Amino acid sequence: MTEAANHHQGIEAARLGDQELIRELETIHRSRHDTLLYGSPAALSAHTTRMAELEEEYVRRHPDRRVSAGRTREGARARTPRKQS
Repeated sequence: MTEAANHHQGIEAARLGDQELIRELETIHRSRHDTLLYGSPAALSAHTTRMAELEEEYVRRHPDRRVSAGRTREGARARTPRKQS
């Protein structure tokens, strides 16, 4: 990757400390909606790539993170009222 491209992408996620990684994730998640609505196709693509890199690194570091039951398929189904036949 060229220096210009590397600068555009930010520091490699694996090289970030835990607090830096969290801060980067918070920032990118806050900016996602505006990038989706108003960013150029190139900006949206770069944002998507960077967000995936950061999220994958977080999951790699925390494979046993707590998962809320409501954030699973089974939990979502339990929230949805079933149609009566």
